[in-house]
Amino acid sequence: MAAFVLVHGAWHGGWCWRRVAPKLRSAGHEVFTPTLTGLGERAHLARPEVGLETHVRDVSAVLDFEDLRDAVVVGHSYAGMVIAGLPAGSADRIAHLVYLDAYLPAPAQSLADIVGPARLARWRRLARAGGADWLIPPPEDDIFDITDAADAAWVRGKLTPHPLKTFTDPACPAPPGRPELARTWILCRPPGAPPGRPPGEGWQYRELATGHDAMITQPTELAELLLECT
Repeated sequence: MAAFVLVHGAWHGGWCWRRVAPKLRSAGHEVFTPTLTGLGERAHLARPEVGLETHVRDVSAVLDFEDLRDAVVVGHSYAGMVIAGLPAGSADRIAHLVYLDAYLPAPAQSLADIVGPARLARWRRLARAGGADWLIPPPEDDIFDITDAADAAWVRGKLTPHPLKTFTDPACPAPPGRPELARTWILCRPPGAPPGRPPGEGWQYRELATGHDAMITQPTELAELLLECT
């Protein structure tokens, strides 16, 4: 039996894994779907000081308090920043890091550095328009490539504003460095999109023919790929 820790992306919460977690549990595995501070059902904890380190601690605490060993830790989208920053002290609790259509930062690189100044400026404008310059409202023009109207409505109703500081904080300079730690990159590539490639030597690489929120649009296919990581 393996343990999966599924970490959601920006504006989401642990709720987004609702279609994937039962499939992993039915295969005999433990599944944890933490919601990061200030999001989802923990939106009432949002405050200007919530940063990337806060979210790294959220995930690290799950590993520690659940006494996990050799866990498969999955980070979707923004959560690539989070799982990349898990402290070296958590390395013995992790067997496999899975980046699901996720950002992979260089040491000390922020998400804002990755996406560029234009995107950061837009986030700041949206935050000011939303009434709190430290909190970015959920996107309205595009629901993460979800094409089914019912699914899009469900997701839109669950999204919550995201603390801006988590996007501007630099990533931890030292991701887990255990030599045998496996890493997988899963690219979500809608039909017609250009092919991807692994981020570096030693990575396992997979693709899903779907949009960004694969846990919503292709939960069965995603669960099958995750089971390969056990």
